[in-house]
Amino acid sequence: MASAAEGIEKREKSNARAGLAYRALIVFSFLYYARPEDVIPGLSYIPWAKISGGIALLALIARLAGGKLKTKFSLELKVLLLLYAHLIVCIPFAVWRGGAFAQVFEKFSKEVITAALVSLIVLDLLQLRRLLLIQAASVAAMTVVSVIIHPGGARLQGALGGIFENPNDLAVNIAINFPLCLTFLFASRGIVKKGFWAIGLLAMPYAVVATYSRSGLMAMIVSVLICLWEFGIRGKRFYVLLLSGILGILGLGVAISTPHYATRIQSLFSGNIEGSADKGSLEARKELLRQSIQLTLQHPVFGVGAGNFPVATEAWRVAHNTYTELSAEGGFPALILFLTFLVLAFRNVRRVRKTSRYREDEQIQLFASAMWASLAAYVVGAMFSSTEYQLFPYFMVAYTSVLYRITTASESAIDDRQRFEPGWQQRAYAAQKPELVWNR
Repeated sequence: MASAAEGIEKREKSNARAGLAYRALIVFSFLYYARPEDVIPGLSYIPWAKISGGIALLALIARLAGGKLKTKFSLELKVLLLLYAHLIVCIPFAVWRGGAFAQVFEKFSKEVITAALVSLIVLDLLQLRRLLLIQAASVAAMTVVSVIIHPGGARLQGALGGIFENPNDLAVNIAINFPLCLTFLFASRGIVKKGFWAIGLLAMPYAVVATYSRSGLMAMIVSVLICLWEFGIRGKRFYVLLLSGILGILGLGVAISTPHYATRIQSLFSGNIEGSADKGSLEARKELLRQSIQLTLQHPVFGVGAGNFPVATEAWRVAHNTYTELSAEGGFPALILFLTFLVLAFRNVRRVRKTSRYREDEQIQLFASAMWASLAAYVVGAMFSSTEYQLFPYFMVAYTSVLYRITTASESAIDDRQRFEPGWQQRAYAAQKPELVWNR
């Protein structure tokens, strides 16, 4: 009994010190989303992201070799490793083997490593919350700055480089992070913190409109609608519905008053109409979609090689569809594995909601709702953009894996402790233990 109780105490105190791997992961996440090298002169000459990611990976390998890591590989992580292995197998069959090799080992390997680090290193809710906070705060701040420096009439681009420089990628990232920012608005205390999140949330819909991104708009609509259901109706925060109605009217006014925006959205259905600034992109994307499907049917098992779609079509453009581009480059096995990867993420959230910890912990309720909305927004946005080699979807799926593991592990710990220490919960609440406090 004593050994079991001691084991439970150790698990409860796992957040007392974050290991080297976790601290390196925090730095890597900050560098990826906040991109300080775009602001601080000279910082870009040193590959800080690669250094921090390498440190985190080496620390993880050391813990695995030493048998100190007790976290098991999740099913979604195993599926991702299978996808990675399949893309490696596809290299000899690629149209351009050198390009496929570079895409798999220099680009996609980062996504696999990042997902593995998040899934295996993050051990408790506080650590997960820090990662989510870095991501949401960085995107919110970057959105506000981008709107402030945005010249009137021009298409909005991110104030930072990387994934935020391209208007379409920027808009999809805003839609994905909108639910997380809303979560931290509900969770934060104090005028300054709430004011920061409120300003960010107000800037996000405007920024999506100003990017003129049709894929970002559709992702944002899905994100907002699910947030209304999850936080407003399901969470019984009816003031959210009122505020969303006001913001919706304001957003509609901004869209109508923005030059050419209404005609650009109309071009989604009517093609290159006058004043849309479409420049034939809709027709070009239809052709790229057709070519991606055709290549998938011609190379159903191994595809044309990772990153080889622009080469195979000789159009030198991505397909602007994550699913068909991945199937064209890796065949049907790659598409099936990627879709399975996403489905498992939704399953994680659904399973979290069935736990007793979810019913008792408001923080887990908020994070589960935010992840559900973010995933749905990504699934829609990915239909109109090529994101299979971007980091952010793999971050999100790994977050759901961690949330599910934390809630199920805590339930197991509670069951064990109830067996060996009757009445421990009452004593914990009476003592005001930090791990039971929502806003730390």
